[in-house]
Amino acid sequence: MPNPDPYDALLLLSFGGPEKPEDVVPFLENVTRGRGIPRERLEEVGQHYYLFGGKSPINDQNEALIAAIEADFAANGVDLPVYWGNRNWEPYLTDTVARMAADGVRRAVCVVTSAYSSWSSCRQYLDNLAAATDAVPEGHLAPRLDKVRPYYNHPGFVDAVVDGAAAALDDLPDEVRDAARLVFVTHSIPDAMNDDSGPDGGAYLAQHLDVADAVAARLRETTQVARPHELVFCSRSGSPRTPWLEPDVNDRLEELAREGVAAVVLIPVGFVSDHMEVVYDLDTEALATADRLGIPARRAASAGTHPRFVEAIRDLVLERAAAERGEPVERAAVGSRGPVHDCCPTGCCLGGGR
Repeated sequence: MPNPDPYDALLLLSFGGPEKPEDVVPFLENVTRGRGIPRERLEEVGQHYYLFGGKSPINDQNEALIAAIEADFAANGVDLPVYWGNRNWEPYLTDTVARMAADGVRRAVCVVTSAYSSWSSCRQYLDNLAAATDAVPEGHLAPRLDKVRPYYNHPGFVDAVVDGAAAALDDLPDEVRDAARLVFVTHSIPDAMNDDSGPDGGAYLAQHLDVADAVAARLRETTQVARPHELVFCSRSGSPRTPWLEPDVNDRLEELAREGVAAVVLIPVGFVSDHMEVVYDLDTEALATADRLGIPARRAASAGTHPRFVEAIRDLVLERAAAERGEPVERAAVGSRGPVHDCCPTGCCLGGGR
């Protein structure tokens, strides 16, 4: 039987999102707290959410992922309850950890809905976990919370991305499919934050480039067609004076149109599920840009609840459990960079560019 010891629970930790129009600005205030952004600017940013009734898809997607994890655990003999907490909206992480403490959870393994190394996608979540345990009410013992390693190159996550991209390619017209450009998309971050990511710097960008190479190679093998691929960015925010990773997906589509590209497949490799940065920045903005430019375009599905991704979560949980028991562990990874460390070094993913 799979052995999850020393863990007695799994905690899914995510970003959170509003559920209705009146939630949008308070949610954005949570996201930007301490940055001094005026309410008028938040109202402007909130228009993305209002286009979808003021509701982010991320919470429903997390509920679907939890259901898939619970079904997978039950089918494979992993006896762990699953809890869920968010950084920026209900259910708030502090409330969830307090409930875990009241339920008698002593040690939990944590999976975050972000696969890469950077301050915002890894270390900030570690800070959130520490703050949540510190906030456990007096009279209850706070659980120990261990976050699994960044999993961008776990074979299960990569398999899910490959399948989504292959389906998008299949949906293109026959006459342009073989000439399609593979455009991998992720969330932009400040250059300084990328420079500080990982123990030696530059990990965020390097990890994305590595997994994009791995996915493109798999697609070349399975389709017998070599297609060019590249990495672009979306969802930039903050001061225009601060350098962020580029090019923006829409700017790059403009360039590709001038270059005469036959078609594109947008692959949201930087996102675990189809949340707002995917359904607005790609499905709404980028596909509209491609349509205006006359470029046949399809958007690949994110990992979501793909069975291989759900299996990967189980594998990451059991991998970390075995490591904590002091047993030898073979950490699955594809690409050229190898698996990321379980525990972040002191200087890893500092907050440059915030």
